[in-house]
Amino acid sequence: MKYVNLTPHEIHLNDGRVFPPSGEVVRVSVTFTEVQGDTCQQIYGEVENLPPYQEGTRYIVSSMVMNALKEGHFDIVAPATGHPDCVRDAAGHIVSVPCFVSAI
Repeated sequence: MKYVNLTPHEIHLNDGRVFPPSGEVVRVSVTFTEVQGDTCQQIYGEVENLPPYQEGTRYIVSSMVMNALKEGHFDIVAPATGHPDCVRDAAGHIVSVPCFVSAI
C-alpha cells in the first residue's frame, strides 16, 4: 500500500516508518463571523485539495479533514493521535503514533 502524506507535518509511526509531507496539503475551508467583543465563530465548509481516488493509495490527512469528509472514503487515514500507545517527548508532544485511524 502506498501512502501519500497530505499534511504539512512529517508523520512518524512507532514502528519507525516515516511519511514526509508530499508538498500538497488538504484542508477544510473555514470562514469566520464578525468579531463580537473578543470572540467570533468558525464555520467549517468543504474539504479542499483532496486528490481523486487512486487504486492502491491511502491519503494521510488531519483528523479534522477526515471527520469533514462524507462516508465512503476508505482511502483516507489520519494519525491516531489519541491512541494510548502514542510516544511523547518530555514536553508531552507526540513523537510518533502506533497506527492510523480510518475514515470508515
